[in-house]
Amino acid sequence: MNWTAIASIYRFEMARFFRTLMQSFLSPVLSTSLYFVVFGAAIGSRIDQVEGVPYGAFIVPGLIMLSVMTQATSNASFGIYFPKFIGTIYELLSAPVNFLEIVIGYVGAAATKALFIGVVILVTASLFVDLTIAHPLAMVLFMVLTCVSFALLGFIIGVWAKNFEQLQLVPLLIVTPLVFLGGSFYSISMLPPIWQKITLFNPVVYLISGFRWSFFGASDVPVGLSLLAIGGFTALCLAVIWWIFKTGWRIRS
Repeated sequence: MNWTAIASIYRFEMARFFRTLMQSFLSPVLSTSLYFVVFGAAIGSRIDQVEGVPYGAFIVPGLIMLSVMTQATSNASFGIYFPKFIGTIYELLSAPVNFLEIVIGYVGAAATKALFIGVVILVTASLFVDLTIAHPLAMVLFMVLTCVSFALLGFIIGVWAKNFEQLQLVPLLIVTPLVFLGGSFYSISMLPPIWQKITLFNPVVYLISGFRWSFFGASDVPVGLSLLAIGGFTALCLAVIWWIFKTGWRIRS
């Protein structure tokens, strides 16, 4: 394993993040505050509790997952797309670096950025509501796995995209709607029976449910099923990336 190459890619990607650190810090703080004003105040005044949890606290895991998933996907996709766009990807491919080292460098940096955003949102949310994390180790595990799995998805999108418009297509039109429809701001038990069954086909439901369980000890689906879902999604993304580098699809044309 070429740790020097991994560290070089990782540091390069993180340097771009630190150049806009203030923007990266203020954006989640402002968006989280806005969500609490809209959902916490407007809707929370009509919904006192959900599954025995105050509504303001109930939406915190969903807010974190929303930002973590979108940030991990966007950061990883841009990280690999830009070298492909300007042509420096060929220097990387000709270097004595295998595909796993490339993926660890880019995905690790994107996951770190998303994890930072998630922590910032968690701290900001604690200023608005009283939060008690029932299973802190499980919370960290779910957050890290989510960051890594969606960074892998973003890496695939960055390789697939042919222009900047396509780069934003999947996060905006697929990931974000799935998060909103996956129980971010409500429990799926509040839905009519037919919609509860339909919602279970949304893979994001299992991630948000497991993450919410780590906070409050209650979930819409079994926690083991949530871990199985995120593990399967990560394995699928790794298999696709392995196939991309084996065939050279969209990176050697």
